[in-house]
Amino acid sequence: MGGVEVGGGRGAVPTFGVEEEFFLVDPLTRAPVPRGPDVLRALLPRLGGRVQAEFYRCQVELCTRPTASAAELRADLAALRSLAAGAARDAGCRLMASGTVVVPPDAPIPVTDTPRYRRMARHFGAVVDGTHGMVCGCHVHIGTEDRAQALLLANELRPYLPALQGLLANSPFRAGLESGFAGWRSVEFGRWPTAGPAPVLDAAGYEHTASALVRSGVLLDRRMIYWFARPSEHVPTLEVRVADSNADLDMTVLLALLVRGLATTALLRPRNGPAPAVPAARMRAAHAAAARHGDRGDAVDPFTGATVPAAERTSALLRRAAPGLAAAGDLDEAVRLLERTRRAGNGAERQRAAYRRAGRLRDVVDDLVAVTEA
Repeated sequence: MGGVEVGGGRGAVPTFGVEEEFFLVDPLTRAPVPRGPDVLRALLPRLGGRVQAEFYRCQVELCTRPTASAAELRADLAALRSLAAGAARDAGCRLMASGTVVVPPDAPIPVTDTPRYRRMARHFGAVVDGTHGMVCGCHVHIGTEDRAQALLLANELRPYLPALQGLLANSPFRAGLESGFAGWRSVEFGRWPTAGPAPVLDAAGYEHTASALVRSGVLLDRRMIYWFARPSEHVPTLEVRVADSNADLDMTVLLALLVRGLATTALLRPRNGPAPAVPAARMRAAHAAAARHGDRGDAVDPFTGATVPAAERTSALLRRAAPGLAAAGDLDEAVRLLERTRRAGNGAERQRAAYRRAGRLRDVVDDLVAVTEA
């Protein structure tokens, strides 16, 4: 996903792409069902590597093509969801985008039967329970020239990722229980080694750190580096992986636009000195507040450590991304989608509203499925 020149010659606007993870749920019980292999077999002839198995057999992942066009990205996301929803129905289940499971399964869901996943399950057995640990994220890839540029962008985006996490929070339920968090997925996934804010690294520092993590046995391989922003090990991209999967396609598009806007702003305005020196403890506090409150209530400003309204943090995110959004011709669309979210609420608020109407978790799942498949 290398960079391309668009925007009337106003700067290098990189290509981008999205990976969305989905649950497969039973239409009667609304709980996850292990029919991922069936859905995968149906989709592979049409999508090839653009559909992939995930860690648990109740999940699938869909990957867009790299593109410079927001319209093309939206169309690709919609087409992939439509194909996957049809394959899920044919397999006797439904496609659902949520950061966590809403209705728990009657029995633990097995891990996908691949050598790597079986090895992970053996090595990290306490984390792999097949019930509470199942999570789905949405990852945005930004095309870069090389690993050094990917790390430069990761360092620049680092202080703005809590705002994205809060905005995209879509996991208030924890396998049948109200978690008290807008984004419980990050708490659950945080049990895995390295899941959390990335350290500030250059190319040499990344190589040393990654090698040490694998050599020490903390990780089984480099693909298990689960930082919120990381250079991809198999394609020349920066991968931003801080967001929950969202049923509303507009939220996925908004996430992708904001991530690319932040990256493009950094490319248009190269820093003459080091990246912002935000302490790791302050970054963790900012992410913890985002997980708890989502896009409402209080947030932690990573730059100062002060408590600020979440809406103020989101406005700062938009201001930072605005030059890059404008360079790509996406500013008006990003503003429109953000205002819509502010009025209607984000995914976590929608899940809670669906539950409040009758106090039934099945209604939450039905709403998520209907919006995911729309």
